[in-house]
Order: sequence, then structure tokens, then C-alpha cells
Amino acid sequence: MEPHTILTEIHLCHPSQSLGYVYLEDSPQPGTQFEVEGQQYTVLERHHRYQLQTNRYQLHHIALYVQPVVTEAINKTGSVGDVNCQYNAHSALLRCAINPNGPCHDCAFFLPQTGVP
Repeated sequence: MEPHTILTEIHLCHPSQSLGYVYLEDSPQPGTQFEVEGQQYTVLERHHRYQLQTNRYQLHHIALYVQPVVTEAINKTGSVGDVNCQYNAHSALLRCAINPNGPCHDCAFFLPQTGVP
């Protein structure tokens, strides 16, 4: 018996582009990581696409909106970017609102933390 596979469309969020369709054995939840063709991605959103067949809506495929995993920029607190900057999002997915793609080194918007976060 073959394992149940789901047709999954992979969308890269930034820059916005389709990475194509793959068959996955399960449907990753937002926040989880998975690998496609040797590249690690983090799932940001998951959308189910339905199609009307024989008077019933059937799951046709799943669309995953992903971003590449940034392992080299993760600091000791588990977040991305410079934790000494006031704009740091303290998240493993997003550096900051002003310069989300980084890099943090020599950022023109760097503002030192004031007080305890």
C-alpha cells in the first residue's frame, strides 16, 4: 500500500514566487520546518484549495507560503538579528519591522535598547 500523499504548492513569500508543486506525505503546520530539494523552509501560512467534484467539494491541493530558514543569523536567544536593537522582533521568523531581510550589521536604522525589554 502506498502512503497517502498530498499535492502541495509551495510559495516563497519574499520575493514572491511559486516554487512549484510537490507531493508531501503530511501537511506541515505554520511554524514548522520542512525540506524541499535540499533547502529548509519555515511554513508561514497554509491554505487548502478545494474543487467541486460530483456535487461535493473535495480537497484539491494545499498551498504553503514559506520562507527559507535562516540558521546563520539566529542568536543565543533563538531569535533572528541583533537583540541589542530596539526594533528587533525577538522572533525566529522576522528580524524587525524596518529591515526584515537584514542584514543587521551596519543597519542605518539601528537604535540601541533602552531599559529592560
